Amino acid sequence: MRSIRLLDIASQHSQWLSTRQALIAGNVANANTPGYKALDVAPFTKVMETMGLQMAADQPGHLRPDSNGLHGLSGVGRAATWDVYYSGNDVSLEQELLKSGEVNRAYSLNTSIVKTFHNMLISSAKGG
Repeated sequence: MRSIRLLDIASQHSQWLSTRQALIAGNVANANTPGYKALDVAPFTKVMETMGLQMAADQPGHLRPDSNGLHGLSGVGRAATWDVYYSGNDVSLEQELLKSGEVNRAYSLNTSIVKTFHNMLISSAKGG
């Protein structure tokens, strides 16, 4: 039996979120360390791009990625840091707490999607 792609992606996303949360915790722990530079990971979309996942149309009625203008769109990013203090430390506790909230919401969304997909699989296996 082949693995289900959605569950693989959800697992990789959870690992990425764990790594990001660990870096955020490290940033908060070093908020008063002189010269410390805040760390973060590359966005998960960049991780997905390196996986080589491509959209495919296997039926004539399917939309092509280039035909609907979706190809090449990118999200709007934020500045990497807010302030740099005289000590050379650029950790902003407010920004780190915002990132932590983003990670929490992403975990919740990821878990909800996997739970819903699992319930759908169970329902289809039962036949009703």
